[in-house]
Amino acid sequence: MNDLIKLQLDDTAESMEKAVSFADNELTKIRAGKAMPSMLDGIYIDYYGAASPLSQVATINTPDARTLVIQPWEKNLLQTIEKAIIDSNIGLNPQNDGNVIRLLIPALTEERRRDLVKKVKDEAEKGRIAVRNLRKDGNEQLRKLKNDGASEDEIKDGEAEVQKLTDKYIAKVDKLAELKEQDIMTV
Repeated sequence: MNDLIKLQLDDTAESMEKAVSFADNELTKIRAGKAMPSMLDGIYIDYYGAASPLSQVATINTPDARTLVIQPWEKNLLQTIEKAIIDSNIGLNPQNDGNVIRLLIPALTEERRRDLVKKVKDEAEKGRIAVRNLRKDGNEQLRKLKNDGASEDEIKDGEAEVQKLTDKYIAKVDKLAELKEQDIMTV
């Protein structure tokens, strides 16, 4: 196989890996009724004029399966962190005791679990769409290699390899979604 085609296949595989990684990250943000510090990854606070992730200005611990404890490195940040959590719309009420902020994670109802499973399916579909778009881009790049001396047969072989990569990475997204659904539906 042509070296340019191999290079293009490697680029496509790398991009697809990033798409799967992004989908995994998005699925991690969907809470499954267990307290996880990663639930707060999308929360930023104003720290001396700069938007900083919560994890860079405080220690986040899980003393038990249903509680998150946020201990800021500077006590004057308690109010700012509390406001950021409320504004983030993650559905948790912070309890500020003057030293730490506690977040109690409520048990999930059956209806809420079903809603979360729908959200997981939506995120998984976004991941599959991203992989399919990368397949299209990869195939277009392969066709452009015809001008650089690649034969029709080499391009066809390359497109078949891109399809194999697509199937492989879509299966990875499906597996991640399946694991997340099991996690959510487990009481």
